[in-house]
Amino acid sequence: MPASGFTQPLRHLWALDKFGPGLRFFIALSLCTGWVWLFDRIDALIPLYLGVIASALAESDDSWQGRLLAVSVSLCCFLLMSTAIELLHPYPAWLSLFVVISTLVLIVLGGAGSRYASISYATLILGIYTMVGLEQHSPEDAALWQYAPWLLYGAMLYGLLSVIWYALFAQQPLQQSLARLFRRQCDYFKAKSVLFEPLRNMDIQVKHLELAQQNALLVEALNESKTLILQRVGRNRTRAGTSRYLKLYFLAQDLHERATSSHAPYQQLADAFFHSDVLFRCLRLIRQQGDACAALARAIELRQPFDYGAGHAQALEDLQAAIAFLHKQNNPEWTPLLRSLRSLATNLGTMDQLLGQASNPDALTLQQDSNLFDREPQSLREAAQRVAQHFTLKSALMRHAIRMSVAVASCLLIMLFLAPEQGYWILMTTVFVCRPHYAATRVRMLQRIIGTIQGLAMSWLLFQITPLLWVQALFAIAAGVGYFATRTSHFKASTAFITMMMLICFNQIGHGYDLFLPRLLDTVAGSLIAGLAVFFILPDWQGRRLHQVAAATLRTNSQYLRHIMQEYSQGKTDDMQYRIARREAHNANAALSRSLGNMLKEPGHFRRQSETGFEFLLYSHNLLSYISALGAHRGNLADAPNYPSLNREAEQLAANLEQLASDLEALRPVNADCSMEEEQNSRLAAMQVGDDDHLRLLHGQLLLISQQLAPLRRLASRLVVQ
Repeated sequence: MPASGFTQPLRHLWALDKFGPGLRFFIALSLCTGWVWLFDRIDALIPLYLGVIASALAESDDSWQGRLLAVSVSLCCFLLMSTAIELLHPYPAWLSLFVVISTLVLIVLGGAGSRYASISYATLILGIYTMVGLEQHSPEDAALWQYAPWLLYGAMLYGLLSVIWYALFAQQPLQQSLARLFRRQCDYFKAKSVLFEPLRNMDIQVKHLELAQQNALLVEALNESKTLILQRVGRNRTRAGTSRYLKLYFLAQDLHERATSSHAPYQQLADAFFHSDVLFRCLRLIRQQGDACAALARAIELRQPFDYGAGHAQALEDLQAAIAFLHKQNNPEWTPLLRSLRSLATNLGTMDQLLGQASNPDALTLQQDSNLFDREPQSLREAAQRVAQHFTLKSALMRHAIRMSVAVASCLLIMLFLAPEQGYWILMTTVFVCRPHYAATRVRMLQRIIGTIQGLAMSWLLFQITPLLWVQALFAIAAGVGYFATRTSHFKASTAFITMMMLICFNQIGHGYDLFLPRLLDTVAGSLIAGLAVFFILPDWQGRRLHQVAAATLRTNSQYLRHIMQEYSQGKTDDMQYRIARREAHNANAALSRSLGNMLKEPGHFRRQSETGFEFLLYSHNLLSYISALGAHRGNLADAPNYPSLNREAEQLAANLEQLASDLEALRPVNADCSMEEEQNSRLAAMQVGDDDHLRLLHGQLLLISQQLAPLRRLASRLVVQ
């Protein structure tokens, strides 16, 4: 028991997703600090630290072989960049031209894929770090030519630690990613359960929008987990060590499709069954399943057994009994809604079985087609083709590259003509703050300035408390770890930590107090340049591309519906093409949610269609939910009577969505007359499909889908008016 009491906190600490990267960063900074103090080379401290940071910025989760290749490429890029800057440093005009062109080229090269983007961005940052260090030396200083090698040594040290770490603990990032995925599942279940509260005056639209935002976060977690699995198993093979996690990922995909399903309008359910406890039983079961997802997440990250428990079966039986009691009331007005409730109970029962199977994922059998679609380029030729696609001003990446290049040029001009002290910090701030979208840049501007002030305050307080350099060095390591742990999630905190770390490092060589005011002024100047650049230089306003994002949701929903109907015609296969169509539909819906969120932070003129956009998101999310219900219950109905008629209606729905998407994307006028949609809706409502429950489900969901098309058409007609 004592051993268990001692190891349990360590197990919880190890499970933290920031612990592993933070520990690597701590080891790297500690080795650098120990070396410079041991050999009295305090002048090498800053370049070693900055090299470690640049290497960490280039890091991406991968297998150890992938990390080794990425580290090798990163070091080559770092070597070329730092050497070129050292050679051009005596010639300011040529150096400025090189930096501006490099900014444009590196950002565009990042369009090849996420790994390339990380390396390109880190290379640009290392170039700025090189200029920051060279500014501390005169051209005659012999240490000038030692600065770039120290940067590379720091980068090499962290890169080596990273490769060793991923070789020893290859599965840890995947475990943490799956844990985050099931936590997102839990959040979605909890948000979904709110819709089953039988409240007559509930603002159902607000709840649907909140659910759409939760779905966007869940889709992001699914994509992250898939990427990590692909990096470890490849597209067409499965390794024994990763098979367990691949099965859990497919289970999460199935849960997601079923959880996002809707079988009836929730307000109609609340109005009809206001005096019954059936909706409360649905709510209770969904929340229990959400709690089970959270428990599964904890079990995955702690590498402990997962016990689903036995209480869920009783909750499911109680729900089915409540539905049976309502059925005995023989209320004809309830008949279609009771069918929907039975389908809902069946769906919840299947999710109950899936979560029960998660107790022993090794016993699960992989699907016949367990391949995953890899969006990363598989060859240099494919990477080059992707980069070539961005050589147009229609590309958001190209516009961002031009915008960044102009911003960098502006910073360099200020440095050439005004010669501010530590002027390269202006450039560094601009590169860190300027984002592709105005909303993100505006947030970062404020966070960067506040974080810098906080970092300056903490540094001043530390210098007042202790003048001992070795104590300050320990705080520099702690600040560096704090920066690394918060750099992707809390930009303001990471700015405070990196400011503190840099001031402590400069104080080690006697320049600490001299840099307080320049650091603050340069941060303000760099932030303002970034803000002006994103506002005036090829701005990427979300309102101007809202029609494109909205069109993507309609087109992907159409493709998803067509793939589902293929499964109804041929039988359930759940092959890769079906899963791609399902994921694309959810990705498009998530992109619309993010785009509208960014639009709310833009100037008033550019968000004039935000209300229409949110209405469109509401109906688009409802549409996807009704289509997902078809996917959750799919099976072979090709031989069922009346199926051909339903299949033709489904194809017309898909064709109407496709045509509406094309008109919306091309900004062609959209006729607000919904007579065609209303005619199909009436035809479906009058159609008789017999007593087959599966056909009734298909018929009911197609009717719900058709009811979304008329509002979507009216909203699309408003979106095309720019």
